[in-house]
This record gives sequence, C-alpha cells and structure tokens, in this order.
Amino acid sequence: MEMLANNTGIILFLVLGFGLFMAWGIGANDVANAMGTSVGSGALTLKQAIIIAAIFEFLGAFLAGGEVTSTIRKGIIDPAVFEAIPDKFVLGMLSALLAAATWLLIASHRGWPVSTTHSIVGAIVGFSAVVVSVDAVNWSKVGEISASWVVSPLLAGSIAWLLYKSVDALVLTADDARASAARWVPLYMWMVGFMISMVTFLKGLKHVGFDVDLGTGSPFIDAAILAASIGLLVAIAGGVFVRRQLASNDNLGIEGIFGILMIFTACGMAFAHGSNDVANAIGPVAAVVQTVQDGGNIAAKSGMPWWVLLIGGLGIVVGLATYGWRVISTIGSKITELTPSRGFAAELGAAGTVVIASGTGLPISTTHTLVGAVLGVGLARGTGTVDFQTIKQIVSSWLVTLPVAAVLAICFYYMLNALLG
Repeated sequence: MEMLANNTGIILFLVLGFGLFMAWGIGANDVANAMGTSVGSGALTLKQAIIIAAIFEFLGAFLAGGEVTSTIRKGIIDPAVFEAIPDKFVLGMLSALLAAATWLLIASHRGWPVSTTHSIVGAIVGFSAVVVSVDAVNWSKVGEISASWVVSPLLAGSIAWLLYKSVDALVLTADDARASAARWVPLYMWMVGFMISMVTFLKGLKHVGFDVDLGTGSPFIDAAILAASIGLLVAIAGGVFVRRQLASNDNLGIEGIFGILMIFTACGMAFAHGSNDVANAIGPVAAVVQTVQDGGNIAAKSGMPWWVLLIGGLGIVVGLATYGWRVISTIGSKITELTPSRGFAAELGAAGTVVIASGTGLPISTTHTLVGAVLGVGLARGTGTVDFQTIKQIVSSWLVTLPVAAVLAICFYYMLNALLG
C-alpha cells in the first residue's frame, strides 16, 4: 500500500506507456489476421490494407472495445488472491504488459504471427506463480487456451480447404467460368454477409450491450437468423451487381470478383478484431488505474474509461502502420501463393471458425485460425505448394509464446520491484 501511495504518478505513467507499447504490438502482429491474405493475394496493396485496417481496427477498438473488462484475462487467476497484496498486483500487471509487448516486438521483427492473448496470459501466469504460488494459477483454463494450438488451425484449415475446393470446382475450372460465377458467386456473397454479420454480432458488438433478441431463447440462434437475413440481402444485391459487371465488362476477371469479396470480409474481421483483442492491452491498464485510484482495492471487473480505449485504438493503428508489414508478408506470401479466390476461402474459413467457436465455446486463437486457413487452402492445391519450413517456424513460435512471456514477466517483475517496491 505504501508503494502505491508513494509512486502513484510513476505507476500511472508506466502503465499508460506499457499499455501503448502492448497496443502497438497488437497492431504490428495481430492485425495481419485481417489483412494478410488481402495483401498477399493482390486484392489490396499494402498501403490500402493499412488504411482500411486502421479505420476499422480503430472503430472496433474505440466504439466497441468494451466498457468493462475482466481484471485478469480469461479467468487465469482469481483477483481475490491479490486483495491483501495490491502493490504486488499492480507491479505484476505492469510486468505482464511489458513482457507481452516485448515478446510481440520480438515476434513481429521475425515475422512470426503469434497470439496476443497467449502472450498476455503467459505473462500473467508467470508473475502470479512467483507473487502468489503455482497453485494460484487456474491450470485447467491454461490448458483450454493451449488447446487452441490444435483446435484453431485444424478447424479453420478444414473449412478453408472445403471452401476452396468448392470454388475451384464450381467456378474456376467450369467450362464457362463467367456464367458459373454469375450463378454461384451470390451463394458465396450470402456466406460473406452471414459470417461477417455473425462475427460482428458475437464479437464486434458484444461489449456495447447490443443484443439480438428474436424470442428464440438463444442469443446465438437469434444472431444467426438476423445474420442469415442480412446475408440474403447481400446475395441479392451482390448478385445483381456481379451479373451486370460480367455482362458489361469483358475485362472483369473471376479473381477480381473474389477480390471485391475479400475486401468486405477483411473490413468485418478488422472491426471484430479491434473490438475484441484491444482488451489484451487496455484490460491490464484499466485494472491498474482503478486499483491505484481506489486506494488498493482490486475489483473483479474494471471500468473502461473512453481515453483508455482511445489509447488502445491509436496504439493498434500505429503498430500496424510502422511494423505490421512483416507479419502481413508471412501470412500473405510465405506460407503459400495466394490469389483472391484462395485468399477469400482462407478469410471466410477463418470467419466461419470464429462463428463456430462462439456458438460452441471452443477455445480458439484468431492468429492460429488464419494460419490454419491459409495452410488449408495451400494443401487443397497439393503439399508441394506449401512452405513447410515457414509453418515449422510459426508453430515453434506458438509453442514458446506462453513460457517466454512468463519468464519475461518474472524478470520484469523483479526489476520493477527493485525500482519501486
């Protein structure tokens, strides 16, 4: 308590700085989930992708980033265990932020797409095990999160594989590809409208009290009915547009149509990502700010001031603009060669996985999901089209994320404790 009282200004300065650093890391690493395939397939230039992602990531983070967030992400630790030691809780959260951000910097420099959620969870596990005890960690929760290493890429890869196979059979290799596109593209447009609406309802707007209530008794089913209706409107309007374009523009290729679909999918995923994953940066910030302002009282939920959301949104945008190209390059071109139709299958496969996980409670990582989807599209064309050396490096970075973040958090905890404790 004395440490908090004597160092209030320094602590608030550090937590804002570390939170901004963490948000920068999310932008540098995680935003590739939404934009990597669009750039790699040529549907968007890197500059266009950065502008679009900046807009939708910021809107998601600032408008739908959540008014409250769990004090400790994912229920890894019960906040009650820190009630008697709020000073150590604050130092621990500072060290967790700095550790996770540092690991994201290292991974982004190497072009490794890693999970920001796993980074902050690993960091929290590290400092909690040292400050309280190993038994204080909810290891079953850690196990559930770790399961996403397998669940996410397998599910997303399978869906993307099926999607690309269907696109290839129904459109790309059809005798009359343009006529087949006019017939089948509206179906894929319905999928885009449905999936992105579902992701937006279940992920992008869940923090702002937007609830779809159609009286079925299930929020998921309510959202699915509304999303299916939106998808139908998208399919009707999109089908008319595509048929007119195909009839009047002989230069419009099939890949160009899928490129347009990819842009809409990327915008929806960026908005959902900004709203959901910004909590990895600003959740600990809000927790520390509230604990300091409340004189050491630790709440299970922390209020989310608008200016904290602003910091998170700006940090994500700056991270993307300054360093995001490295991970975008890995996802977009180093795993397998992408075209708009392949990138479309990968993005829609990733979105479908997010929807399934939301409805069933499956533990997934958006990073692992998209990598698995891109891999699935590559495998649909044969193992020779996939760079397995890149896949090996990516999987290795996944495996070390939790332990590396934990070790870094322990080191930073002792450093901060020596300086402030």
